[in-house]
Amino acid sequence: MTISTAAEPKDPYVLTPDDIKEPPQGWLASLRYLGPGLILGASIVGSGELIATTALGAEVGFVLLWLVILSTLVKVAVQVELARWSIVTGKTALEGYNTVPPRFGRLGWISLMWILMAVVKVLQVGGVVGGLAAALSILFPIGSGPLEFTSLAIWTAVVVVGAIISLYSNRYSVIERGAVALTVLFVTITCAIAFGLPFTEIGYGLSDIGGGMQLALPAGAIGAAIAMFGLTGVTSDEITYYTYWCIEKGYARWVGPNDGSDEWRRRAKGWIKVMYKDAAVSWVVYTVGTLAFYIMGAAVLHPAGLVPEENAMITTLSRTYTDTLGEWASVAFLIGAVAVLGSTLWAALPGWARVAANAVSLCGRFDWRDTAQRTWWMRFFTVLFPIAWGSAYLYFNSPVIMIQTGGLIGGLFLIAVVVAAWYLRKNEVDEDLRGGRWFVGALLVSSVLIAALGAYTAISVFGVSIG
Repeated sequence: MTISTAAEPKDPYVLTPDDIKEPPQGWLASLRYLGPGLILGASIVGSGELIATTALGAEVGFVLLWLVILSTLVKVAVQVELARWSIVTGKTALEGYNTVPPRFGRLGWISLMWILMAVVKVLQVGGVVGGLAAALSILFPIGSGPLEFTSLAIWTAVVVVGAIISLYSNRYSVIERGAVALTVLFVTITCAIAFGLPFTEIGYGLSDIGGGMQLALPAGAIGAAIAMFGLTGVTSDEITYYTYWCIEKGYARWVGPNDGSDEWRRRAKGWIKVMYKDAAVSWVVYTVGTLAFYIMGAAVLHPAGLVPEENAMITTLSRTYTDTLGEWASVAFLIGAVAVLGSTLWAALPGWARVAANAVSLCGRFDWRDTAQRTWWMRFFTVLFPIAWGSAYLYFNSPVIMIQTGGLIGGLFLIAVVVAAWYLRKNEVDEDLRGGRWFVGALLVSSVLIAALGAYTAISVFGVSIG
């Protein structure tokens, strides 16, 4: 696939009539304009899939396979709705969140919730850094044995410094190309292992797959299933920074400022259709990747009675592959784990840097559309976040718990994202740009399921037992 980045030097957050571009017609012509979803796919197939999804498969076997598909599918409508609003307005998700009443001074309640979530999410992304450091420590122990503190600390420092150096420029083209390369690598490796298992002595069959699609939900697995639902597919933070990637790709700039003309509406509809295609491709990528990890846990770990915990997560998985398929499978899995967690970090860091810088601008510190100031703040957070994430991992040293904690708070914030999507759709998107009846139905289903997730999460947080 050829990715177009030639227009990147223009500031994508400033809409002018000079940047108008006609939308492509059909899939073939649209391929060169895809990209935001590929960055999203690189971010999505990461901590939730490698850790939470694999752990759930290990715990309950194939019985919740259906939940993997449901979890990745139901949140896409909200993602698309918020991206639609960004394309027609040229504004970012956080700017939209900040308009939803009630407001407290400069900030709206959803913006304040995002700040709280960002603090807790330090644990989740710290778990990603820790998982990556653990995989590298097993492959290449430095200073001490695999998974011993010295080796983990050195690899954590390497991961942190590497992320800062490689992403400091914050250029969209660099982020997109790196995401595509890492996505191709991890999808190839993980699918080769997961879908190649039927040809080994620990294979699975069609009966296992059929049983996993029967909508059963074991009572003892409800908590883990809820955490996985909050972590897999597009999460609240990824829905948020997908709007930034759509804008930086150029969708809003190519539509141009809203002059109320029929030509503007035609362009808006055309570029929204391109965004639909972009979201569809990314959904296929991260759903296949998620299924691969769940199948690994269900087929390899569940029969052996192994559930990965803490740093033993990586060790359990890699040793199981060594015992059953040979050393090559263990090494392949570890390389895949590095690619998956590395891609998550690669896409998450610039996403968080953008949203954090946007939050600072909403507080009145600078004008978001001042390119120099925006770049400075994004680079500031590009340095700050990896240091905070690495420090959190070395302090707590428990990737599974850290990532599941982030999943729970992310599930709560999804409700706020849904509220914002409906509010912005009603108040700032022209009726003829809102999508047809099928989309409204999908958005309603998505909203109801997300609300149910948030309600369950809230009840769990306050100590009420369900199931």
